[in-house]
Amino acid sequence: MIDVSKAGTFALGDHTVKRLGYGAMQLAGPGVFGPPKDRHGAIAVLREAVASDVNHIDTSDFYGPHITNQLIREALHPYPADLVIVTKISARRGDDGSWLPAFSREELTQAVHDNLRNLGLDVLDVVNLRSMFGIHGPAEGSIEAPLTVLADLQRQGLVRHIGLSNVTPAQIAEGRRICEIVCVQNLYNLAQRDDDALIDELAGAGTAYVPFFPLGGFTPLQSTALSDVAKGLGATPMQVALAWLLQRAPNILLIPGTSSVEHLRENLATANLELPSETVTVLDQIATARPARTPV
Repeated sequence: MIDVSKAGTFALGDHTVKRLGYGAMQLAGPGVFGPPKDRHGAIAVLREAVASDVNHIDTSDFYGPHITNQLIREALHPYPADLVIVTKISARRGDDGSWLPAFSREELTQAVHDNLRNLGLDVLDVVNLRSMFGIHGPAEGSIEAPLTVLADLQRQGLVRHIGLSNVTPAQIAEGRRICEIVCVQNLYNLAQRDDDALIDELAGAGTAYVPFFPLGGFTPLQSTALSDVAKGLGATPMQVALAWLLQRAPNILLIPGTSSVEHLRENLATANLELPSETVTVLDQIATARPARTPV
């Protein structure tokens, strides 16, 4: 029996969420573009996640575009009272599926309204402003103008809480001068440790940190060390990678994505996996590598 509450909880805005959540990015078609091959299967995954007591779902209206949010609405609306849906804005999709910055006041405002419409909501729980200065990772640049627009939409009652994604510590500091930041969503996993100090600072401030691509999906995470650890624990390498993230800091919220019910259950079973201290020491030695990445 999977009990996701064993992974713990943490505050996200004015809600307390399970630390094991679900990321809906993979529900769209190939390249996060167009409809899924199996629409009924995608809906089944969403319903299974909520039935398993997941109460934190990550999405965006530029997944598809529009497709993922429409699937969430079809599968789950009316939503459970404790479900927190986190979305993100500041990008749009080209006709060829490319990822393009959408930082103007008009584009950001339209993005909020698109999310509201396609999710069937009157107000969005949490909206992350994704920095687009670097497509494949954080890059410096002022976020004051777009974040001010989002803060204005919050004051209008369309957004409850604001977070940041793909950002540097300097951008987080800049953001905090404009509005409260309830979460930060960046690339972080066993092999990508650039945010170690940032995670600790955010934990001290009571701010959630949400790593994307927590399973890695690149060669270093398939190292002999990870595979050997997983075998010894009777787990999969992916479960071990998720368990390592859960033990890394109490403010880490996971949003592993999948379009498979079986894989979803496998991910959620991580709640039952405890890593011995000597195992954590071995995992901490996995070398950093920088693979090509898809915007999230």
